[in-house]
Amino acid sequence: MVPEEDKKRAAFQALVDRVLNGEGRASAEQRARAFDNADMAPPVDALIGKVATRPAQVADADFAAAKAAGFTEDQLFELVIAAAVGRSARLYEAGLAALAEATGHGEGR
Repeated sequence: MVPEEDKKRAAFQALVDRVLNGEGRASAEQRARAFDNADMAPPVDALIGKVATRPAQVADADFAAAKAAGFTEDQLFELVIAAAVGRSARLYEAGLAALAEATGHGEGR
């Protein structure tokens, strides 16, 4: 029987894999950059940076600027999801590391 934590990790990894490698309107490279919150060109970098670090500050103007730069709504949707899932992945891994350190159980188990 697979431990519950392994099932959760597998489900989360499947989500990350789908976001990064699944079919989409934004390229896999663009989605990976948004996921990592790194190396996005202006003005999309401002939008992705806010999604990843200050989501309450995302404004219509951020989307308007990205659309004016040539991104479609579908592409922006995918990049925003990639950025949010990337942030979630970093927080998830940090949480597991903190739990492992606190309990002395190595890899979070």
